[in-house]
Amino acid sequence: MQRKRKNHSSRPRPANPKLVLLNKPFGVLSQFTGEPGDATLKDWVPFNDVYPAGRLDKDSEGLMLLTNDGVYQARLSNPKYKVWKTYWVQVEGEPTSEQLTQLQQGVELNDGMTRPAEAFVMAEPMNLWPRNPPVRERKSVPDTWLCIKIREGKNRQVRRMTAHAGLPTLRLIRAQIGPYKLAGLQPGEWREEPPVW
Repeated sequence: MQRKRKNHSSRPRPANPKLVLLNKPFGVLSQFTGEPGDATLKDWVPFNDVYPAGRLDKDSEGLMLLTNDGVYQARLSNPKYKVWKTYWVQVEGEPTSEQLTQLQQGVELNDGMTRPAEAFVMAEPMNLWPRNPPVRERKSVPDTWLCIKIREGKNRQVRRMTAHAGLPTLRLIRAQIGPYKLAGLQPGEWREEPPVW
């Protein structure tokens, strides 16, 4: 007897699909509930019918997508769809070509090998907002901005990748998910865009 495959497209889609782009501030949980005193998405997003497509650590900043469409949410966040995510990463130290190659080819983490990624040195992002609290900087140790693009989402993956390569992350900002970009959103700001899938 042949097993029927689940057909996600048979799920009812919302009549009015909604996609919200949020620049999640530092220190905010990427969920709508938390312990007393926690800053959550509820403090920033005025909708009660959208859910995060993927997560972003409390100590990371930048683009989060929220939608009321469960099928679209899975397309954006499930690693099998290989949606590219772009991060701006301030690391401690000056990366060597060997360290960049290591990030590009994939590193062995305790939960498996990461897929090949794009990783290159970039200038500090233009019009970058100050982080509150500021990044701890050491005068004796230089820091460098990297652009890292991955197509998976292991827990705290980018931070663990850079640490494995000997380049501890000081600041992490997600700038793009698939075709969606921060594009001028300041921390806590959001905008709606039409879904493209």
